[in-house]
Amino acid sequence: MEYAANWKSLACPSTTNWSQRKRRCRLALGRQRQLVGVCVASVVILVCLKLGLSDPLGRAPDIHHNPPPDVTLLIWAQPFERSRPLPDCQALYDISGCYLTEDQDEYSEADAVIFHHREIATHATQLPTDPRPHAQKWIWMNFESPTHTPGLWELEGVFNLTMTYRSDSDIFLPYGFLVPVPRWTQGPPPGRTAPLAPSSRRPRLVAWVISNWSEAQARVAFYYQLVRHVRVDVFGRAGRALPEGGGGGGGVVRLARRYQFYLALENSQHTDYITEKLWNAVVAGAVPVVLGPPRDNYERFLPPEAFIHADDFPSARGLARYLLLLHSSPALLRRHLAWRRSYRVQQPAFWGEHYCAACRAVGDLRGRTNRVTHLARWFHS
Repeated sequence: MEYAANWKSLACPSTTNWSQRKRRCRLALGRQRQLVGVCVASVVILVCLKLGLSDPLGRAPDIHHNPPPDVTLLIWAQPFERSRPLPDCQALYDISGCYLTEDQDEYSEADAVIFHHREIATHATQLPTDPRPHAQKWIWMNFESPTHTPGLWELEGVFNLTMTYRSDSDIFLPYGFLVPVPRWTQGPPPGRTAPLAPSSRRPRLVAWVISNWSEAQARVAFYYQLVRHVRVDVFGRAGRALPEGGGGGGGVVRLARRYQFYLALENSQHTDYITEKLWNAVVAGAVPVVLGPPRDNYERFLPPEAFIHADDFPSARGLARYLLLLHSSPALLRRHLAWRRSYRVQQPAFWGEHYCAACRAVGDLRGRTNRVTHLARWFHS
C-alpha cells in the first residue's frame, strides 16, 4: 500500500489547482505509457535480432525519430461567440500530441493560447490579465481582410505567432488551395471538385451571391457596370433567395453548378485575400470572374486560365463581350476548364482544422522565441 501511495504521488503530484492536477496527471501517465511502450518494443527488437528475424513491422527502425511532444492549446474564445465541439486532431488530420481545451482555468498550463481577433476588437473577451507563463505562445488568428480588422494598433508586440490566410503568416492556412492529382489517376476531377457538366447543360450565364451589400464597395460599382451589358442573377440577402436548402457554402456550390460563370468578388482588395467565393465557384465547375488582389496574386493559387480577372479588360463592357463569346463557343470555354483534370480542391474546415494546424505549429516551434512586431503595418501591407 505504501508503494502504491508513493507511485500515485509521483505520477500525479499534488497541487491546489484541480486543472493543473488533471494536466500533470495526464502528462505523467502519458510518459509512463510511452516508457512501457519503449520497453516492450526494445524486448521485441532484441528477440528478433537474437533469432535473426527482420523488423516485425516490416520497417527499418528509425532511431532518429521521436514522437512530437504533447501540446496543450487553449482556445480563449471561439470565433463569433459560437460554441463548437473541439476536433480530434489525430482522427481528422493525423496530427498527434494535441490537447485542445476551452477551459480558461488551464491557462497556466497551456503551451499556447489562440485568440480570434474579432472577439478582442469587439470586447466580447479580454486578453488574460495573469502573467504569461514562461515560453507560452500567444497566437493571433484572423481571416477577415484588413479593411474589416479594426484595432490592430492596440496589439503591437502582444503576440508571438500569426495565423491568417496570408502566405507570409507564421501559420498559413488559406481559404482553399489546389492539390495536384498524379498523372496516372487523372480523369474527372475527384474529391470536392464536382464533375464538369457540358456547356449545353448550363444555359444560365452569370450568378452572384452577396449578403453584405454596400454601395461604397468596389464590387457593387463593378456589378452596376457589368449588368448593363450582360444578365447577372443575384442571390443572397441582397438578391433572390437561394434555392431551398441552399444555406452555407454547399448551397452556393449547388447554385453555381447551374451557371457557366460565377462572380467571385471580394469585399475589399488586399494581398492574398482570396476567399471561399472563388473556391466555391471552382468546386462547382463554374469559371470564376474575380475582383480582388492583382492577377499575379491569384496565380500563386491557381493556373492563369482557371479564372477571369476583371482587370484583364479595359471596361466592364469588354468583359461582358468575352463572357458572351465563351457562352457561344464551347471550344473556347474548355480552355478555362481543361486544367481541372490535374487538380482537386482542398478547403480547410472552419474552425477545427485551424486549431489543429496551430497545435502542430506550436509543437514544431517548441523552444523558439517569437514576437510579432508591427502587426498593423504587416497586415495592411
